[in-house]
Amino acid sequence: MSTLTPEILSTLEAQGIELPSWAFGNSGTRFRVFTTPGTPRDPYEKIADAAQVNRFTGLAPSVALHIPWDKVDDYADLRRHAEDLGVKLGTINSNTFQDEDYKFGALTHHDERIRRKAIEHHFECIDIMNETGSRDLKIWLAEGSNYPGQNDMRGRQDRLQDSLQQIYARLSDDQRLVLEYKFFEPAFYHTDVPDWGTSYAQVAALGDRAVVCLDTGHHAPGTNIEFIVMQLLRLGKLGSFDFNSRFYADDDLIVGAADPFQLFRIIFEVIRGGGLNSPDVAFMLDQCHNIEKKIPGQIRSVLNVQEMTARALLVDREALDAAQEANDVLTANAIFMHAFYTDVRPALADWRESRGLPRDPMAAYAASGYQEKIEAERVGGVQAGWGA
Repeated sequence: MSTLTPEILSTLEAQGIELPSWAFGNSGTRFRVFTTPGTPRDPYEKIADAAQVNRFTGLAPSVALHIPWDKVDDYADLRRHAEDLGVKLGTINSNTFQDEDYKFGALTHHDERIRRKAIEHHFECIDIMNETGSRDLKIWLAEGSNYPGQNDMRGRQDRLQDSLQQIYARLSDDQRLVLEYKFFEPAFYHTDVPDWGTSYAQVAALGDRAVVCLDTGHHAPGTNIEFIVMQLLRLGKLGSFDFNSRFYADDDLIVGAADPFQLFRIIFEVIRGGGLNSPDVAFMLDQCHNIEKKIPGQIRSVLNVQEMTARALLVDREALDAAQEANDVLTANAIFMHAFYTDVRPALADWRESRGLPRDPMAAYAASGYQEKIEAERVGGVQAGWGA
């Protein structure tokens, strides 16, 4: 008998997880970018690879682009290419961390020429959004300082707000600005957007269409990420997730690999706060597959998110509410843990098969011949990603 009710299956059917184009290109550690056979040679091939993930899982209907990594001459043509493959173009991610001018900052820089250059880059990203049909402009800033006294931290926050105001004003009424945070790297003394509170303070001053991106790998050890999820949902400012896993820092590993229970707890709070399948909360992966094959890595990732979503939907909310109100600590915890320990994989396999999807997407992809085909056809692919 299935562990998943028709109501749960209906909820799962609506789930979509956006894939990052850069996950299919070459990437690596701080020390080397490793090459892999079959690496895409251009954004068109990245999207073709992403479409394979959706083909075998039904979970990945859109692909995020990174500018300038994914620049093309004709974005309308790239959009048609994606749609012909059964996916759409999603979030546009800006890049102000690989240009020599941005060594000491971009949107926060005291040099007006450099700051203007960074703002204009985001205007270009918005122009691309208008062609691709994208809703979200995601901004992550590798900005800050390494030493006390190096910079005026307050002045940088003021300049950041002014820069974001200009970018926000350029958006159309149906587009959003999504500000990501990260507590360190590559700035080690202070980072300009180090935590959810700073991101929230910045976007709250912009308007309703400015929201926070929560990357699950961008926190100090021991951080209660699900509390942050709860708070941002409560405030109406959680705009998107970048799902990945970390052991030490921003490892960008397959989501759920390091701590599946944490992923379960996060998704439970998403459900509790009304964020699951909400148009206001985008699920996305942000991962670098350095040693594993990239398409199977993304397949495994979206399946992990789906599995933990199914488990979180199994929590008996009525019984949990009663136990919490009675201060019955052990019963409340047992109800929570029972859902987490429930093996939903057989039920999910049955359900996939009933929808015309493979019972085992990983095995089906391995047997499809696609990996061997791209490894034979693509020579010299270096699309990135880092170090391109």
